[in-house]
Amino acid sequence: MIHIEHLSVHYGRHQALRRAQDVALDDVNLHIEPGEFVLLTGPSGCGKSTLARCLNGLIPHSIPARQEGQVTVDGQVTAASSVSELATSVGSVFQNPATQLFNLTVEEEVAFGPRNLGLDEPEVRRRVNGALEATGLSGRRRRSTHALSGGEQQRLAIASVLAMGPRILVLDEPTSSLDVRSTRDVMTTLARLNSEAGVTILIIEHRLGEVARLARRTVVMDQGRIVADGPTDDVFAGRDFLRRLGLRRLSGELQEDWTALLAPNGQPPGPPIVELRDVEAGYGQETVLHGLDLTLHAGEFAALVGDNGAGKSTLARVLAGLVKPRQGEVRLGNARPLTPGREVGLLFQNPLHQLFCETIDEEVSFGPRNFGCLDREDLMSVLHATGLASLRQWSVHGLSSGQQQRTALAAVLALRPRLIILDEPTMGQDWGHLSRFMDFLVALNEAGHTILLITHDYKLVHRYAQRILLLRDGHIVADGAPAGRRYRLAKEN
Repeated sequence: MIHIEHLSVHYGRHQALRRAQDVALDDVNLHIEPGEFVLLTGPSGCGKSTLARCLNGLIPHSIPARQEGQVTVDGQVTAASSVSELATSVGSVFQNPATQLFNLTVEEEVAFGPRNLGLDEPEVRRRVNGALEATGLSGRRRRSTHALSGGEQQRLAIASVLAMGPRILVLDEPTSSLDVRSTRDVMTTLARLNSEAGVTILIIEHRLGEVARLARRTVVMDQGRIVADGPTDDVFAGRDFLRRLGLRRLSGELQEDWTALLAPNGQPPGPPIVELRDVEAGYGQETVLHGLDLTLHAGEFAALVGDNGAGKSTLARVLAGLVKPRQGEVRLGNARPLTPGREVGLLFQNPLHQLFCETIDEEVSFGPRNFGCLDREDLMSVLHATGLASLRQWSVHGLSSGQQQRTALAAVLALRPRLIILDEPTMGQDWGHLSRFMDFLVALNEAGHTILLITHDYKLVHRYAQRILLLRDGHIVADGAPAGRRYRLAKEN
C-alpha cells in the first residue's frame, strides 16, 4: 500500500539560511501494508511532516524540494503521478487546518471533494452527513468556516477528507486542537474506518495516549531517520529511549470533567492585573462571550480550559486588545495600565498569523528592537529556552510547524510582557521542547509575570497551573485551584 525506498529529501529554498536543515529525510525505508493503523512520532523537526508531504505528492510537485529514492502509494509512484491523481487514494489532514479550508460554509467545504469526484447529489449528501456526524459538526453545517474555533476547523478538515472516501488516510497531528470529547469521537471514527472499511491509517502525533491505544504499530523518527519501528507496546516499553528523544510516555484516560480537579482557590499572589466585567464579544452577528466576568492577578499562573467553540480564543483576543467588547468593561491594570503588544503578549494558535520576518533571529529580536529594549544576552536566554539557539539563522518559512510555533512564542517572550497569554502552545511540540519552555515560563511567573495558558492538555494543566478557569458557552462556569497541590516543574517524563 505504501512503499518508501531510500527516500531522502533536501529543501532547496533558503539553503544559505537553512544550513544543516536542508536535509529533512535521510535514506528512509518504510513499508505499510493495506489495512494497517500506524502511529508516526518523534521530536519536533525530525521530518515527520516532510514524510507526509511525500505521500500525497506535495513533495516534489508543489513544495520546492529535491527528492531522492522512490515513494509508491496505492500502486502509484508519487514522482510520476500528479497531486490530483494521488488525492483519489490518499486523504491528508495537515497540521494547520486553515491551510486546507477555502469554502464559505462548513457544508460546502465537506461537499467540495465528493462533488469534484463526480458523484451524484444523493451520494454527496450521504457522505457529507456521515462525515459531519462522525466529527460532531452536524449542528454547524451552515456556519462560516472563518467563524469556527481552531478545534472546530481541525474537525472540519478531517470531515472534508473523510467525505472523499480515501483508501489511505494521513493525518498530521489531528488531535492538537481538539477537546477530549472531539478527540475520542475522531479516534472512534478512525478505528471504525480501519476495522470495517479497511482504510489504511497513518497518524503523526505528539499526544500519544488515545492514538497509541488504537495503533498496532509505531514508527519513531529522529533527525530525518527511522530509529524505531515495531509493535506499539514494545516501542513504548523503552522509557529511557522515549526520554532521550523528549517523547511522552503513555498516559491514562483523558480527563473530561475539569470540575472534578478543582479545589477552592487560595489567596491570590498579587493585586488584580486584568478585570473584565459583564463583557460581551463576538464576530459579525455571532456573540461568543456572554456577560463574562473575570479577574486575573499579578503573578498568577492560570489555565483556561473548555470545549472547542467555548470562546477561549475570543477571550484571549479581548485581553490582548484585538477584539473590542460590544459591551462591558475591560480594565488592564490599575495604577499602572498594561500596554497591549508591549506588556500583553499573545501567542496565537496558528503561528503563521504572527511570523513575518525572514530568519528566526530577526523575528525574535523585532519586538525588542522596535521598542528600544534589545538585549542580546536576554534574547539568547529566550532562544535557548525555546530550543532555537542553534537555529537562529534559519528561515522561518522552512521550519516545521512545531518550530514555527516556538519561534512565535520566543518573539512574544522576548518582550517580557507582564501578561503572557498562550493559546494552545502544544501544536507540533514534543514533550522535551514543551517542558523546557514551560519551565522558562515558570521562572518568569516566579519573577512576577502573569501567565494565562489556554489548552486541552490535561497533563500540562496538572503540572503547571495554580488556577483553573472553565469556560462554557461564553461564561466562566467554574474557577478553582488544582485539587491536591500547586504546579511543579516537569523534571520527569
